[in-house]
Amino acid sequence: MELFPALSIGWLNGWIFQVIFFTLFGIFLLICSKEVISRLYDEVGWTKLQKTLSKIAKIFGLITLLLFIFTPLNIGSIEFIVGTALIIIGTIGFLIALINFKNSPLNKPITIGLYKLSRNPQLMMMYLLSIGNCLAIGSWTAFFTFGLSILFGHFRILGEEKRLTEQYGESYLKYKKKVARYFIFF
Repeated sequence: MELFPALSIGWLNGWIFQVIFFTLFGIFLLICSKEVISRLYDEVGWTKLQKTLSKIAKIFGLITLLLFIFTPLNIGSIEFIVGTALIIIGTIGFLIALINFKNSPLNKPITIGLYKLSRNPQLMMMYLLSIGNCLAIGSWTAFFTFGLSILFGHFRILGEEKRLTEQYGESYLKYKKKVARYFIFF
């Protein structure tokens, strides 16, 4: 692991994993209805602060993505092997969470599949995928920018939960009591 990785344009950079992920995500979006996509990106009811902090999270996420794209993979290291495994698990989990999301009724909170383990399984799988990418490129800087993205992104979750509570009322409150915001106890 390096604090500041040597950036370069190359065939064996972290962009490879990103292309695979975004291709699969794009295909998924093509098979979804407009209602599902709208639900996926709904920001109704968020405060101005939540929207601003969410945008800051996206900026740090973009910086992390650029590090993934322009940093060579740390092939042959244990970090690369563990990172690749996390990327695979994260990508598969993300697609499963999206399928759970797509197959849920629009008029009820999503409580099936991975949503039984986390109120935000898509996000948790993205975190796993990103941690894997940070390891695969061997960059502490990527970990740092990714951590800032998570920190500011938390306010996005708070905005979503406020909206879901308003939209679904008691059924969402019951779900919140049973299932952790992120995973198991957190």
